[in-house]
Amino acid sequence: MSPQRMPRHRTLQWPMLVWLTLVWLMLWRDFTLGNAVSGFLVALGVCLFFPLPPLRMHLRVRPVALVWLLVRFLWDVVVSSLLVAKATLGPTKNLRNAVVEVNLKTPSDFVLTVVAEMICLIPGSLAVEARRSTHTVFFHAFDVRDEAGVEIFRQRVLAQERRVVRAFGTHIAHLEEASS
Repeated sequence: MSPQRMPRHRTLQWPMLVWLTLVWLMLWRDFTLGNAVSGFLVALGVCLFFPLPPLRMHLRVRPVALVWLLVRFLWDVVVSSLLVAKATLGPTKNLRNAVVEVNLKTPSDFVLTVVAEMICLIPGSLAVEARRSTHTVFFHAFDVRDEAGVEIFRQRVLAQERRVVRAFGTHIAHLEEASS
């Protein structure tokens, strides 16, 4: 055994084992003790044979900010759905789309992933590329006509990032977000 590698049993992460067991139970839709035990054994096998690097996410969930994040996200989904429906079902007009580069302020892979996924779930936008090294995400934005539209979309993404940081950010990320 090399000094750099830990034994596999030391790489087990209890949150991952619990999460995989819950996924097993949801997939089987049978919440029995036997199914939970078998799910845990499968999760244990997966974690032992396919070890992942340790997750070091020191999240602090802020309930009020999380509720606001969800309410605002649902609002954005409804409004964007109506705008996309109006643009596609209305009289034909010259739609212009854009690829918008957004440099996120928070140097967190978790925040980058959550922001990109939430923006992708809003109709009319799609993440095209994400660069971990620079925390830059490129989005395809629907019906963006000019530079002002690009800036409005960029500010919408940055506002989503601020809401995610407020809801899940670490103390350090929260301080960095407040100072900017």
